[in-house]
Amino acid sequence: MERGALTIQEAAQTTGWSARMLRYIEETGLVVPGRSPSGYRLYGPAELQRLRTLRHLLEEFDVELSDVGFALRMQRDQELADAVGAWLLAPAIRPGEVSDSGWLAYEQDKHLQLLAAAGRTRPRHHDIEEETA
Repeated sequence: MERGALTIQEAAQTTGWSARMLRYIEETGLVVPGRSPSGYRLYGPAELQRLRTLRHLLEEFDVELSDVGFALRMQRDQELADAVGAWLLAPAIRPGEVSDSGWLAYEQDKHLQLLAAAGRTRPRHHDIEEETA
């Protein structure tokens, strides 16, 4: 075992993160500890500092681990970063074949189709109204 390095249980006790959370943080690539020759996670001072500053970052900016993980993913995946950037800048555009008055219903139907495809069907608003009438 590397001298001065902590096991995952010791790191959990020291940092206040649970061992399970430390594994999740590693899976997301936010803090990746070294490994012993036998495969045990080893947390040295650099990893402990990253865990401490990660907790501070989450608290200071009121963000979740998944937010920071996504930011890391965007740094590493330029195609994803470009797609998100384009989406953020893109204006909403009504399809040419859809009237102004029909645009809301058109978008609702598109969402219902996506939910149904994902196996999460939900009744439409007018279906609920008809059932309660």
